Amino acid sequence: MAELREEHHMIREMVRDFATREIEPRAAEIDETTEFPWDVIEKMGPLGLMGIPFPEEWGGAGGDTLAYTIGVEEISRVCGSTGITVAAHTSLGTYPIYEFGTEEQKRKYLSRLASGKALGAFGLTEPNAGSDAAGTETTAVRDGDHYVLNGQKCFITSGSLAEVCVATAITEKGKGTHGISAFLVEKGTPGFSAGKKEDKLGLRGSDTSELVFEDCRVPASNLLGREGDGFEIFMKTLDGGRVSIGAMSLGIAQGALDASVKYAKERKQFGRTIGSFQAIQNMIADMATEIEAARRLLYHTSALKDRAVPFSRESAMSKLFASEVAMRATTKAIQIHGGYGYMKDYPVERYFRDAKLLEIGEGTSEIQRLVIGRSFLRS
Repeated sequence: MAELREEHHMIREMVRDFATREIEPRAAEIDETTEFPWDVIEKMGPLGLMGIPFPEEWGGAGGDTLAYTIGVEEISRVCGSTGITVAAHTSLGTYPIYEFGTEEQKRKYLSRLASGKALGAFGLTEPNAGSDAAGTETTAVRDGDHYVLNGQKCFITSGSLAEVCVATAITEKGKGTHGISAFLVEKGTPGFSAGKKEDKLGLRGSDTSELVFEDCRVPASNLLGREGDGFEIFMKTLDGGRVSIGAMSLGIAQGALDASVKYAKERKQFGRTIGSFQAIQNMIADMATEIEAARRLLYHTSALKDRAVPFSRESAMSKLFASEVAMRATTKAIQIHGGYGYMKDYPVERYFRDAKLLEIGEGTSEIQRLVIGRSFLRS
């Protein structure tokens, strides 16, 4: 596992303290009401939690990927809805601007995003382009010093709330992935609107919306990279995004384990605590072992990214393994709690619902296995 430095331990302590004080008491309410917790998000900005891996000169906290992974892990340990809001904003909405934006684009957008003064979103998924990200149907036609966008995106985290969205569109038909470009689209641009807000199984306190482009005129200066670079930009962005999903998975799994250990020490049956029974001990042992394995893989992947070493295979591995560990851990947590685990009085049913999306978002488990398998068989 990547070696944790003093600053990594410090950020874990700081984020855990904030999450325990400010987020955990609200987590059940956020899930129940599905209201976006603006008050929580606004407190995170000044602490640097909305821009952990970005330089201080751009409004970030100046941390590395490993620090960011730890931050998302600790937030998700108490509230998956808040975790995915931070993850999507940082890895998907802000990172492409930092990595591929011009100086002008960074000055205009990056400092507001990295400091948490505004939210960012990432518009890739469409009704007919999910796992097949190259199947984008949204179009962008050059018209003088603007591009005119038409199309629809779906399942976009913070879609209706984001100040700026990084979105893909076809600029040259017939060129496949080389004909896809990326654009920065500001909220309030005529022809750009949020559609249906989704009613979800889990992560219910995060905003998930459709985005609609109807003759939406975007300045040519808002092209991210060059024409035709969009697919490559988004694939590189997703590599980092999968680390975020791994961090969320790790946090939710750890939260489920913590709740299970606490319950097993308190709940009595047959005259003794259920933690004294081997069946319960076995489930906790399996959860703890898999979580630790996922943590080591994820931290290793984060360190690779920080060293600018290729990490596409490892990010897919981390996302795949950690998300499936989260699903197994939350299932066991409900089993340990028995009938109480099925009730909203305990957090494990929420962890269970939140965990399922992690096997789907930013590439399903099946797509991750495809990426991993091809990486070995490509030569």
